[in-house]
Amino acid sequence: MASASLSGFLFGLSLIVAIGAQNAFILRQGLLREHVFVLCMICALSDAALIAVGVGGFGSLVAASETATRLVAWAGAAFLFAYGAIALRRAWRPAAMQAEGGAGTSLAKAVATCLSFTFLNPHVYLDTVVLLGGVSAGHEGLARLGFAAGAVVASFAWFFALGYGARLLQPVFARPAAWRVLDIAIAAVMFALALSLVVEHTAPGRSP
Repeated sequence: MASASLSGFLFGLSLIVAIGAQNAFILRQGLLREHVFVLCMICALSDAALIAVGVGGFGSLVAASETATRLVAWAGAAFLFAYGAIALRRAWRPAAMQAEGGAGTSLAKAVATCLSFTFLNPHVYLDTVVLLGGVSAGHEGLARLGFAAGAVVASFAWFFALGYGARLLQPVFARPAAWRVLDIAIAAVMFALALSLVVEHTAPGRSP
């Protein structure tokens, strides 16, 4: 079971340690020190729920409907484009780049944004539910539970390390120029992800 848990931990990390919309959002909130615990907990618990669904054998249901997957993809692309535009606007408004002293983002708005990044991306279902769920099928009984537990621990460890570790970079982000670079990079990531969703889900001959 220990071996399965380690396998799940490493496999879980391989899926979430990447430059993506959700990670970019948590990084920025960590730098701003805004609602870090709540947002990290939402991301980790959401992953845990999706992992449980996948390991429970329901992964195939997620990918079964091409129409549902396409609707989620288009909604996610629209959201990512919009957030990318907001990041670009921030990049050219120095007054909006201060980590302290501003009005900040309300908890409700931050939570809504976090949930959107989490669930309006079809890849989160295909990777966390279908792929991880499929790999877990190679384990049986307690070993499968251990694999799932390892993946869940990886998710908690990553999001909290990212959210709270971001403050170590605050000396760098004391300069507005650093915030400008970060927001431009975030905008580029959002636009690239949105474009990839549009291309992937409008390509002819795509199968669910």
